[in-house]
Amino acid sequence: MKLIKKIKALFSTPEKPISNYAEFWKWFRQDEQRFHRTIQSGKDVNRDFLEPLFSKLKELREGVYLLAGMLDANTVEVVFTAEGNFRHIYFVEELIAAAPHMLGWKFTPSKPPTAISNFNLEMAGYTFSKDNLSFYPEEQPDYPDEIKIIVIHQDFTAENNRDITLGVYNYLDNYLGELNSITIIDSLDVKGPDGAVQELIPIEKLEGYLNWRQKEFVEKYDAVRHNMKDDMYASLNGELEDGRPLVMIVNSTLLDWDGKASHPWIIDFTMEYEGTRTNGMPDKPVYQLMDKIEDEMAAQLPDVEGYLSIGRQTGGNKRKVYMACKDFRLPCKVFDAIQDKYGENISMNLSVFKDKYWRSFDKFRV
Repeated sequence: MKLIKKIKALFSTPEKPISNYAEFWKWFRQDEQRFHRTIQSGKDVNRDFLEPLFSKLKELREGVYLLAGMLDANTVEVVFTAEGNFRHIYFVEELIAAAPHMLGWKFTPSKPPTAISNFNLEMAGYTFSKDNLSFYPEEQPDYPDEIKIIVIHQDFTAENNRDITLGVYNYLDNYLGELNSITIIDSLDVKGPDGAVQELIPIEKLEGYLNWRQKEFVEKYDAVRHNMKDDMYASLNGELEDGRPLVMIVNSTLLDWDGKASHPWIIDFTMEYEGTRTNGMPDKPVYQLMDKIEDEMAAQLPDVEGYLSIGRQTGGNKRKVYMACKDFRLPCKVFDAIQDKYGENISMNLSVFKDKYWRSFDKFRV
């Protein structure tokens, strides 16, 4: 019998990787009762649930993580988290939206908020709770729409800076909810009581403060759009540090626009090519391919819907395309589709970050 099983294993066809949301949930449903029993029992959860689920999930997407536990006596909650990476949030949200109803299961995109009265966190030998955390907002007259928060931990020192800071970030992810924590707060600093320069506010009031600031921001900027039809562009020539040429095209009208904060999400889309024989510049076929890709992105991300092309720079074996957006989800989804389509022809990557006042574009000013 063992020999037969071994021969069968040698000649069996490997399982085909899944390629879409529906296939993932079809696979999950085949074992959902066994998975449920595993979580409910609390035995071998990593081996019999998290590891197979994580392995299957990676066939669709790297960089997504899992948390699982009993929500009540009969319901398992599984949280799919991007761990703060904006690139993966749309995927997590769409995956959960595609989940079929299954009795005894709750699937959650991103870590949900936790009632602060019931939440204490322990990390690296330190405790994080409402008893030893407080905050105050740091106002910036030149950047009035930015939300900068200073969090005070009673045990913070120069020596434990890293451990306390990581703990504060984790605490806020759970207290505020992962999505609120990474999208509403623009800047966060952690200090000890000696570093405070304003009156301290109990940490349990942070959620209310952020909700008020976000509501104020939305009311101010939600309807703001910009039509680039009549914008003016500037072409700039420069050099990299190694002396190779750099060509930049920038939307000079947008750089002087007073509504920048309405489009706070910055997209940095990079295409890399072989330019050794052309002094770091693309040859004609590569130039045409990059223009085609750029045009496809622009067609799917129109300016009047909140996606503004700021400019691009070409040189040093790469082209970087910059956009300012009202939201980050669609650009990430469009990039993934374009990478699937053209990834075999040219290397590309995408980074996403928040910059309400577009200070990252100061280099384009002349």
